Amino acid sequence: MKNTFQLLLLVSCVGLLPSMSAADAVPAPKAVTLQQTITRTAGYEALLSLPRGYERSGERRWPLLLFLHGSGESGADVQRVAVNGPPKLLRPGAALNAVEATAAGILAEGFIVVSPQCPDEGLAWEDDRVLALLDTVLASYRVDPDRVYLTGLSMGGYGAWSLALRHADRFAAVAPISGGANLLDALNAEDGTAQHAAALRRLGIWVFHGAKDDVVPVGEATRVVELLVKGGAKDVKLTINPDRGHDVWNDVYADPKFYDWLLQHRRSPE
Repeated sequence: MKNTFQLLLLVSCVGLLPSMSAADAVPAPKAVTLQQTITRTAGYEALLSLPRGYERSGERRWPLLLFLHGSGESGADVQRVAVNGPPKLLRPGAALNAVEATAAGILAEGFIVVSPQCPDEGLAWEDDRVLALLDTVLASYRVDPDRVYLTGLSMGGYGAWSLALRHADRFAAVAPISGGANLLDALNAEDGTAQHAAALRRLGIWVFHGAKDDVVPVGEATRVVELLVKGGAKDVKLTINPDRGHDVWNDVYADPKFYDWLLQHRRSPE
């Protein structure tokens, strides 16, 4: 009997609700623009190396190598960036073997080298900040805009992939080392919907990884390469060192053939 009473009471209450007329209907959503202009300073502190003869070269424009370090070199001391890669080879007084010294000579003679520092460990490289730094370098130094080369290791390898897949039109060649890419970016590259897809298909890409890498699995590199090739990329190389782990970059940056490969590339118009 108690349940019957509750049911009758509910029906009675519902019957008391006012009926909704057409004038009381919920208004339809309307399109509005909600935005404001935000101004901020973007970029990174960086090590800059100008080639020998830069000051005496008149109006000559030089190739630029942009290097993105790994997470271990993040922080507030920009000299830490010179632990690995091109800035290590160019560090005054660095103890280099004969092969590294040859690579250092190639860099010192032929490239402007810019090596920014990510401020905090655990933060990823941000595309817009790297591009802001690049724009500043292009405006401040005599860089050949059609010979801008990008490379990075580990966290910097991820940063290099991100920029290559989203901003291929800014670079002539990209060399990610011991890194991986956002899968959605790679899928967009494969199906041709990536930003600047035509430039990406022509971009020079050389990927390096160690088969024994226990930090970033080699599959992080191979899957991106496979998708790019399926998407029609015409200049993609993959080098897997069967005997090396995560630090495969030491061999790459000491090899003169790496710099020869970079210099064979010029940015192609879309």
